[in-house]
Formats: sequence, structure tokens, C-alpha cells
Amino acid sequence: MRRIGRRAVLTTIAAAITAPAFGHSTGELADLLGDKERFFQALDKETPDFTLSDADGKLYSPADFHGKVVVLHFVYASCPDFCPLHAEKLAEVQEMVNQTLMKDLVQFVSITSDPANDTPEVMRAYGPAHGIDPVNWVFLTAAPGQQEDATRKLVEAFGHKFTVTDYGFQVHGVVTHMIDKSGRRRANFYGLRFDPTNMVLFINALTNDSAKPHGRSDPTMWERVKGLFN
Repeated sequence: MRRIGRRAVLTTIAAAITAPAFGHSTGELADLLGDKERFFQALDKETPDFTLSDADGKLYSPADFHGKVVVLHFVYASCPDFCPLHAEKLAEVQEMVNQTLMKDLVQFVSITSDPANDTPEVMRAYGPAHGIDPVNWVFLTAAPGQQEDATRKLVEAFGHKFTVTDYGFQVHGVVTHMIDKSGRRRANFYGLRFDPTNMVLFINALTNDSAKPHGRSDPTMWERVKGLFN
């Protein structure tokens, strides 16, 4: 797949945000990504409910993110391989998002599957250690009074298998979950080999998901973005 130039993508997205008349739809983009991004899966499912805590004890549930696009994944801080790489890949996506007006419309969420060891101090250090900007990112863990396996059960509710090896390593799918402004799961990006620009395009579609306007002779924003793939 030919990578899209980031500057071209961000320029097109910025134009779309500042010019609402250029409508586009996640359906159209999902169709295209289905051909171009083999690690992408379109969805339309409810988001599992949860109440979890950040490092300062503030509680969050999916309802607290309504009105924003949520980019969510599961990690644990002592993971030696995939988790840090996943966080750094999403930090790359976040950097691109935060260069546009989408910055205030998107929330990045990391959830630990190891509440016993991911203490508040560990959680506070995790984001900066992997290049994540705290301005629109939060790291969540089990809330006070919850069982230690609360977040592990949530992993499974999101569709992952979860196992603990004899050496204490936790094994679950490496998946980035895309949740729309109404709280519905709209896509998964699997593994670490997805193109960050493709994820940014899908995030942009979710921030302003609308039907293509009728009766226009000018190209829509989506048609302009589509031209970048061709």
C-alpha cells in the first residue's frame, strides 16, 4: 500500500474541519480502508460499560466521553514487547490528530490489564515515557473496591482472549478500538502494522460523520481525501 503523505492528509483534514460543507461518511471511508488497510475491521457494536479510575482517583465511564471520538486500547506497564510498541504507535497517531482542530474532539484511553502492579505512580509515568500527550489521553485502572480482574474481564468484553503465562506475562490481542461520539464501537485496527494516516482519516470521519451533501458539483471532502489514495 502506498503511504499517504502526512502533510497532504493533515492539510485535507484541516480544510474539511474548517469548511463543514465538505461532508463525508464513515461508510465510504470504511469501504476504502477495507481495500487499502488489511488490519482494519468496520464495526457497529455497543461499547461494554465500565467504571474505572485514573491515577488521581477520578472515575470514568463511557458516558463521560460522549461527544468525543475515543481511541481505546489495553496495555500493562511491565509488558516487555507489544504494549510499549502499541502505545508509541498511538502516540504517533495522537501527534497527527493534535496538529489539527480534532485535538479537542478526540480522547485517547489506555486501560491496564494489571491493576495490582500498575500503581498511580506507574500510570502517571507511562504516557510521557512513550510519547503520549496527557492533554487528551487518560490511563485507567480498576476503581476502588473492584476486583483485580475487573479490567481483565473488560478485555474479554471487548472481544479479546486473555491468558497469563507461567512467567507472569499477560497475553491478549493487540487491538485499537475506535468509538464514535455516541459511544458505539465503529472499528478495530489490529496489531501494529496499520498505517497511522489511515487511522487519522477514520478518526476524522468519526468526528464529523455526515451524509454526502446532495446537489453539489464541487468535490466533497471525502472525494478529495479519496484522491490521495489513487
